[in-house]
Amino acid sequence: MSEQAMRVGTLFCHGSGDEFLVAPYRDGDRLFRAKLELKATDAGPRPGRFRVLNGAQEDLRDPMEFVDIARRADRIRISEQTSPRDRERIRECLEGYQLEATTVRTCRHCSQAGLYSPITEETAISHGDDTICRSCAKQELERELRHQGSMTGAARQRLEELLWKVKDLDRITDLLKGRLDPDLTKVDEMDATVQAVDPVPVADLDVHPDLQAYLDGKYDELLPVQSRAVHAGLLDGEDQLVVSATATGKTLVGELAGIDRVLRGEGKLLFLVPLVALANQTYEDFQEAYGDLVDVTLRVGGSRVRDSGQAFDPNADVIVGTYEGIDHSLRVGKDLGDVGTVVIDEVHTIAEEGRGHRLDGLISRLKYYCEERAANRTTGSGGASADSPEAADPSAGTQWIYLSATVGNPGELAAGLDASLVEFEERPVPIERHLTFADGREKPDVANTLVKREYDHESSKGYHGQTIIFTNSRRRCHEIARKLDYSAAAYHAGLDYGERKSVERRFLNQDLAAVVTTAALAAGVDFPASQVVFDSLAMGIEWLTVQEFEQMLGRAGRPDYHDRGRVYVLVEPDCAYHNSQERTEDEVAFQLLKGEMEPVRTRYDGAAGVEETLANVVVGGAAAKRLNDRMVGQIPTTHALGKCLEYEFIDGLEPTDLGRAVTSHFLAPDDAFRILEGIRHDEDPYEIVARVILADEG
Repeated sequence: MSEQAMRVGTLFCHGSGDEFLVAPYRDGDRLFRAKLELKATDAGPRPGRFRVLNGAQEDLRDPMEFVDIARRADRIRISEQTSPRDRERIRECLEGYQLEATTVRTCRHCSQAGLYSPITEETAISHGDDTICRSCAKQELERELRHQGSMTGAARQRLEELLWKVKDLDRITDLLKGRLDPDLTKVDEMDATVQAVDPVPVADLDVHPDLQAYLDGKYDELLPVQSRAVHAGLLDGEDQLVVSATATGKTLVGELAGIDRVLRGEGKLLFLVPLVALANQTYEDFQEAYGDLVDVTLRVGGSRVRDSGQAFDPNADVIVGTYEGIDHSLRVGKDLGDVGTVVIDEVHTIAEEGRGHRLDGLISRLKYYCEERAANRTTGSGGASADSPEAADPSAGTQWIYLSATVGNPGELAAGLDASLVEFEERPVPIERHLTFADGREKPDVANTLVKREYDHESSKGYHGQTIIFTNSRRRCHEIARKLDYSAAAYHAGLDYGERKSVERRFLNQDLAAVVTTAALAAGVDFPASQVVFDSLAMGIEWLTVQEFEQMLGRAGRPDYHDRGRVYVLVEPDCAYHNSQERTEDEVAFQLLKGEMEPVRTRYDGAAGVEETLANVVVGGAAAKRLNDRMVGQIPTTHALGKCLEYEFIDGLEPTDLGRAVTSHFLAPDDAFRILEGIRHDEDPYEIVARVILADEG
């Protein structure tokens, strides 16, 4: 059918330079695209040259064909982007043939391509000084994303949703450049939640008078999670898994049980944490709070503590230690005395890949140690046999308190630990969660803006906002801290004890606007920050888990200091920090924010099973199978014992000298063999260590 015979729904005209782009539409489809030039006549503007475009070719037509098409059109539309002068010219031309045209708001990009794309207030997207349609806006966004690098579907979807929400493409592309627009960066707000709990007045506690006097001077009533633990039998010796958000008072739960039993002469308190930095702070806190009532010591390694130079005192009333510090004591046969209470803080680390099995083994070995001590007290110095019922009797008296802020399967974990569950889901202050995009070079500048803005804000309680910035390396900690305009400090395990304490004091005194840290703070060092910024979603070469992420963001906002917490996740699209990381940072970010928490379970590969079985043989001898059987994770004991025999780590159910050396140094079997091979070949010790480290990382 010829153009002359075609019915036309809309004829679209757009002024472009000295000519007009013309496009007839029928049923929403463009029939063709043409260029029209107007010529001046005595009667006014009239069609001059009329060319139908066919790819790169131009087909010259009779100018009156334009008039014929216009006469068959149901409507004629002129783009708003056409200049007022040209609008008047085309309108005057059409009026010469008794035709009317209406000016409409159209997409600038489409109009320049000869496409009819009318837009309304609802569909118009602002871009520069003009407006474009949703389709063109999406194409422009895609072009910007290609420039930034690859991006996951979830990130693209979020950006598109924000684009349709704010209808401003420039604000979205600014977001990709690390610009902070709270309306766009805000992902959600985690409301403050309060559960109804019958509070326990401190005056009603049945604790030792000295502890009662200390508590009376500090509290009128216990916090909800503490009250719930007391209601559940905390002071009656009940083993408990206490699960509650950061900053809700879990630590005092362990202190109430442990200090009370120490003062009553019912055994010492072991308070165990995963990190040296956390052990140091907990030790200082215990010294300050209870130093006048009990003796406190610190156990973080295999020999001496690097603080005042005082040796670890196994006879102290309270031992604050790292998991490895206490486990080392058990593995080398040190006497820890009679233990009345064991508190395992951050027990969810039992699920950590590569390290969780050691906490699982420690709990089993420590339970065995406590039972053996109790049996010896009952039967005399001869003790009970390793396999006798008395040796495994849980009524021996040690109380076990497990603390965690993040557990995806609390009931299952409590059953695995043989403890009752005390769960309290309360968030003391609301937390805003924000996400913005920036590459690694831009992130310090973004963090700087956030730190300044937060520190300049004062809460209704009279405190400046302070920030914890989490990143993935010690070097990066110092790099970011140096680039911040306000006072800031790096904080990580590479600092000595005095340096860490100085940072902690300065932060508590509000002399620091920010600390920049690796995982050292994630496990609970008590910094009253109002804002948490994630410079990286990796710790070392591993992506954060949901549990770790929730734990870290939970450090934002303290009820006694702040009105709300803020969390900013800085995401570099298409970024990975190690070639072993299959996912990218933007993909990880949306998975973490979605917050589907994995269950806390300990999983064993062959090497981990051998390592823990060997440690259980060293500590428990013939009781090793029983120690294996009651661990949270499942170990194929027969296979593991067979490997220990094959590797000459044990002889029967007795450790060999090699086995003792391997377990006292927490060596995996492969690492032990690498060291042995190096020694046999008379290699330099530093070369041996380097080979072991590189093998573990690769």
